[in-house]
Amino acid sequence: MTQFYDSFSSLLGLHVDPKDLTFLQVSLRGLFVFVVSLAIIRAGRKRSLARKTAFDALLLVILASVLSRAVNGSASFFPTLGGALVVVVFHRLLGFGACRWRWVGFLIKGEPEILVEDGERLHRAMSRNHISDHDLEEDMRLAAKTDDLSKIRVARIERSGDISFIKKQEA
Repeated sequence: MTQFYDSFSSLLGLHVDPKDLTFLQVSLRGLFVFVVSLAIIRAGRKRSLARKTAFDALLLVILASVLSRAVNGSASFFPTLGGALVVVVFHRLLGFGACRWRWVGFLIKGEPEILVEDGERLHRAMSRNHISDHDLEEDMRLAAKTDDLSKIRVARIERSGDISFIKKQEA
């Protein structure tokens, strides 16, 4: 077993200064981290990859940062992989809490806000969310397939940052 670990350690350059890692060692580290990351992400479920909210995007940013250290050798290899797993498990626990308790969801994901009501812009809400008239019009053309604001019953900026539109019923 010791011989296996020594070979594995040598292949990955586990006891080598980062500046002394070879191309092969960095490549093998990258492949190993890829396989382990895939397993970790699968433990976190599909939603974390969907980047539906800042909460989900944050997981990906932190995970990428942590895992890059394992590949480039700037941090200890196995503790770094363990740290990545802890981040995913924590994200999962917060997600579980957000599904069970509305106040947790509000804290970590926010709430949608109405930007348009009965064809009228709500300028304060648009300003709070840094949505210009041009942004609203662009999203309305793309999502609602109209450029006529009077046809919109309600538009919301969702927790994901997307703007959703509900058209008025045509008579």
